[in-house]
Amino acid sequence: MGSSQSMSEEVRELVSKTGFSSDQIEQLHRRFKQLSGNQLTIRTRRTQLTWMATRQSSWAFNHSSLQTDMFTSKENFNNIPDLELNPIRSKIIRAFFDNRNLRKAPNGLADEINFEDFLTIMSYFRPIETNMDEEQLEHCRKEKLRFLFHMYDSDSDGRITLEEYRNVVEELLSGNPHIEKESARSIADGAMMEAASVCVGQMQPDQVYEGITFDDFLKIWQGIDIETKMHVRFLNMETIALCH
Repeated sequence: MGSSQSMSEEVRELVSKTGFSSDQIEQLHRRFKQLSGNQLTIRTRRTQLTWMATRQSSWAFNHSSLQTDMFTSKENFNNIPDLELNPIRSKIIRAFFDNRNLRKAPNGLADEINFEDFLTIMSYFRPIETNMDEEQLEHCRKEKLRFLFHMYDSDSDGRITLEEYRNVVEELLSGNPHIEKESARSIADGAMMEAASVCVGQMQPDQVYEGITFDDFLKIWQGIDIETKMHVRFLNMETIALCH
């Protein structure tokens, strides 16, 4: 991350932006380097394929550099043991490149992410701090729920269908070893019906249902302690709750 002096300044800035301690940032930087193959960015597979086509068309193809560059692909996330059995693994990986989560654009996916982008996403998984006041707690919870909402609003239209919401619940429950598959499906069906009552119940008679908005999503999850249902053990850090 640069020379010793500039590195310490950069770390201080990242501490301020993300809320991570300097030790956590150093630890995450080591994991980022592993994922990126010591490159400055982690790239999507689409970027890799474009790069390959350019290299081949110019007859400047070099096998060793290709292997190194392919290692920087986001597919490396699939090799993380902590994510291997996570029921929403593919959505978590995609979320790292979602411009909404990176706070760069209202839609679309980034072609690559740098270390600061990586920390921005990891900050959504940061545990709730015990010294937070009520306003800070509410903001933190809202941001984590927004991150979850974005996972299922894949077309960035600001809405998810009831069926997609049902899948949210079932996928999360499927990672719990104490809940059988049929039970998870039954609970998910009930959650979908409850969500429907929240959304449809507040509609005007002439209003057409178009899906669950983020405000609806907040109402549905209000008062529910989902911290015990949504844990992600990730990147060799402590078990981090996605929501509180």
